[in-house]
Amino acid sequence: MAPRVLISDQLSDAAVQIFRDRGIDVDFQPDLGKDKDKLLEVIGNYDGLAIRSATKATEKVIAAATNLKVIGRAGIGVDNVDISAASKKGIIVMNTPFGNMITTAEHAIAMMFAVARQIPEASASTHAGKWEKSKFMGVELTGKTLGVIGAGNIGSIVCNRARGLSMKVVAYDPYLSDDRATEIGVEKVELDELLKRADFITLHVPLTDQTKNILSAENLARTKKGVRIVNCARGGLVDEAALADLLKSGHVAGAAFDVFAVEPATENPLFGLPNVVVTPHLGAATTEAQENVALQVAEQMSDYLLTGAVQNALNMPSVTAEEAKIMGPWIALSGHLGGFIGQMTDEPIKAINILFDGQVSTMNLAALTSSTVAGIMKATNPEVNMVSAPVIAKDRGIRISTTKQDQSGAFEGYIKVTVVTEKRERSIAGTVFSDGKPRFIQIKGINIDAEVGRHMVYTTNEDVPGIIGALGNTMGSNGVNIANFTLGRKEAKGEAIALLYLDEPVPAAALEALRATGLFQQVKPLVFDV
Repeated sequence: MAPRVLISDQLSDAAVQIFRDRGIDVDFQPDLGKDKDKLLEVIGNYDGLAIRSATKATEKVIAAATNLKVIGRAGIGVDNVDISAASKKGIIVMNTPFGNMITTAEHAIAMMFAVARQIPEASASTHAGKWEKSKFMGVELTGKTLGVIGAGNIGSIVCNRARGLSMKVVAYDPYLSDDRATEIGVEKVELDELLKRADFITLHVPLTDQTKNILSAENLARTKKGVRIVNCARGGLVDEAALADLLKSGHVAGAAFDVFAVEPATENPLFGLPNVVVTPHLGAATTEAQENVALQVAEQMSDYLLTGAVQNALNMPSVTAEEAKIMGPWIALSGHLGGFIGQMTDEPIKAINILFDGQVSTMNLAALTSSTVAGIMKATNPEVNMVSAPVIAKDRGIRISTTKQDQSGAFEGYIKVTVVTEKRERSIAGTVFSDGKPRFIQIKGINIDAEVGRHMVYTTNEDVPGIIGALGNTMGSNGVNIANFTLGRKEAKGEAIALLYLDEPVPAAALEALRATGLFQQVKPLVFDV
């Protein structure tokens, strides 16, 4: 059955056609997002929800979305999506951060020109029949220092454009490496240094606890006299009241804002002040950008629903379509390893440690880690998946650590999972053979070679005669066929284990019969999603 996608905001016809061309059943209702009650009524019928900003994917909507797997936001801002609620329910939230990068960067440059030359006020004056040539004395951008706060995707484009205007660019970004700063041609500085030196300041960071009011009253007071400030990123990055006071005092020569702390902004401390250019959140408002993000979200959602490829997800590691092909068996393996540990562990887990060896250590470890944790958590919560598992683990205070190393043994690559509880540590390792099938290769330090089946039985025992006979006879007398039988031991007459891959679920009577023999310390039925 084809996946069903609801488009509840305005998306282009070309985006709708992408879904249809990929074989997805798409329901295009561009005004539905404005009707909260109707959205709640129908959302449970869909696997995907494609939106812009009008649809509010609230906790209540997400709770009603019983089949929803992915929410795609055509644009970068996801303020209208409850990401926490979506994550806990295992719903991927995607945005399209690259579709409007050029447009937003160009708007920032345009706003910088506008405030440098007082273009809006000069235009209004001239429209009014005045000829106030001497009133609108501007400044050149050439030779001025531009301070860029946030040198990520959009910020780096602004840096490039500014260098083309012969500006000197200094950038503050805690994540900006020295090599990257050299590559984009900027001087990397601390925030205090930027505030002291910049003739223009432009912001290009998301709104987080760390960046909220990054240009606070205190920081604004440290700026160079005559500075001009541009914000086309997010409202709340600048203390607007403090900025208004500094504009009135003349310390700040001008400001250009496309975003505000409260939107829609019908009133604001900056409104009505001279040499303040304001626009109604137009950063992404070009024909090209709106088309780009619509097409991008349609492609991303289709890829995920049809192939499992994840791009630009905000609550799950991205996995490209090519990675999905190569990593598919390894993701399955990591889930099986987690599934074994989860089913074997009945006390609270304190930590999960994952070792990636050899070729697997160069893959997308974040995705493999999520799959492992999901496998573990499914033992107690069958509804968990790669999105929700890390969130649930964090809520439970479980520490997750990963290690990668070069090939260290006979296998080209393997994954080893160790779980730590108050009482013990339990570990299992596995690999993927050339046939693409996952194998368990070590349990409790005992080497084995076990194919993974849907129904399995795991036993531990002393290495004594009669084990194989007891297992075979008990399964046979209970009508259970053994598809594969694997034994392993540390040393002769020492600790030993067995894994049975069965064609059907093992009856409770068979398990009780095995336990009654007195040969086994542990008899555990296992089920894997294969």
